[in-house]
Amino acid sequence: MNTFEKAKEILWKNTNIDENSTNKAIEILNSRKIDFGDLFFERVVSESFSLEEGIVKGGAFNIAQGVGIRAVDGTKTGFAYSDVLDNKSLLEASEAAHSISQGHNCDSCCVNRGHKDPKALYVSEDPISSIAREQKVAVLEILDKKARSLDNRIVQVIANLSSSHRTTLIMPTDSEACADIKPVVHISVVVVMEANGRREIGSASAGGAILLDTLLKNNDLEELAKEAVRIANVNMEAVSAPAGTMSVVLGAGWPGVLIHEAVGHGLEGDFNRTGSSAFTGKIGQKVASDACTIIDDGTIANRRGSMSVDDEGTNTQCNILVENGILKGYMQDKQNAMLMKMKPTGNGRRESYNSLPIPRMTNTYLKQGNYTPEEIISSVKNGIYAVNFKGGQVDITSGQFVFSTSEAYLIENGKISTPIKGSTLIGNGPETMKQVSMVGNNLEFDAGIGTCGKAGQSVPVGIGQPTVKIDAITVGGTGA
Repeated sequence: MNTFEKAKEILWKNTNIDENSTNKAIEILNSRKIDFGDLFFERVVSESFSLEEGIVKGGAFNIAQGVGIRAVDGTKTGFAYSDVLDNKSLLEASEAAHSISQGHNCDSCCVNRGHKDPKALYVSEDPISSIAREQKVAVLEILDKKARSLDNRIVQVIANLSSSHRTTLIMPTDSEACADIKPVVHISVVVVMEANGRREIGSASAGGAILLDTLLKNNDLEELAKEAVRIANVNMEAVSAPAGTMSVVLGAGWPGVLIHEAVGHGLEGDFNRTGSSAFTGKIGQKVASDACTIIDDGTIANRRGSMSVDDEGTNTQCNILVENGILKGYMQDKQNAMLMKMKPTGNGRRESYNSLPIPRMTNTYLKQGNYTPEEIISSVKNGIYAVNFKGGQVDITSGQFVFSTSEAYLIENGKISTPIKGSTLIGNGPETMKQVSMVGNNLEFDAGIGTCGKAGQSVPVGIGQPTVKIDAITVGGTGA
């Protein structure tokens, strides 16, 4: 059974909805003049467990399903949704959505367009049932015991295991119908270390668009526990960070969150259509150093941010946003692409059926260069090596950002030395990217843990980069 047929079976089971009723809904949308519209069916089954103080203190199982119906007429959008799946609710929501348009009947009404089956980027099986619940609890208990056995200063361990199975069916008025079935899993461990009146935290996570049994095969639980304890121990030894303008080396993988936030959001179509991005009107212009090629790719197999099709039914693709420092394009959903006279790029995403799609990143990363990490570190006389980040803020319009590190070290005379804490990186996205002088040959992606928020919606994303040298950036700290 192909993905489209499997999705229909999952979504329409125990309802009176069929293709005749969805065709009727599309006819209602097309009964007034609109640019396009769509039916978006979704079912998400999720489960999570959390362990603290050696016992399971939390657990949840949830099923959310419904349909969102949209009609787009220029800059206007009519939208209605229902968490009841039956013909009556479907047609009522279609009537409500198409009322946005006051135009005449549309002569181009077309239904029964058939469907497409894009290449699957992950398995479609349910990750929740891939291992028994007893095994899930056992995994958390192992993480707890391993972490505590590694260092007698560990006073608290929190372990979490979650999985979800998302089925979507998209039926546009202007193209073929399609479907996607995606698993997402995540495991994490957080430790609290205490000694001599000082408490520090360390954490480690793993995940992806895979099954739980695959996640556990690919990740050694002892290694996850060791990593969390290692980070806590580093922070226990850390001294106050220096302040001033200096060279900063960003580690590979998760530090790409700086590019995601400081640059990626500014390249989303809606911000540029409304002129609220620091990158508005700069296609073809220099926005970063020659060393920078930034890509958003929704087609990478098994990645958390990947999608076989986006939430509007557009095939995801590999989009080069910045090439050798030159801005090449923006990430687009259908509506903003239409209004900007550009093509959709497969970046129309929504949190759920009760949310409108907006331009969002998938897996965004900086393409690797030619330098080894050792060459990059050795080129810095005095600076900071930032291995991990814990949060930040960005102003899309100005491009200004502030990011806090969670693991960082001093670089002295070309060598990594003392761990530091309390450091923040402060700068402007486009200006900072022009300060990138060396890009490593060690591209890594995050551990499958990224979640991005925008306009009140959260979606899973991927983040990556190799080791990167920024020649000059403002570092906030409390040390001398």
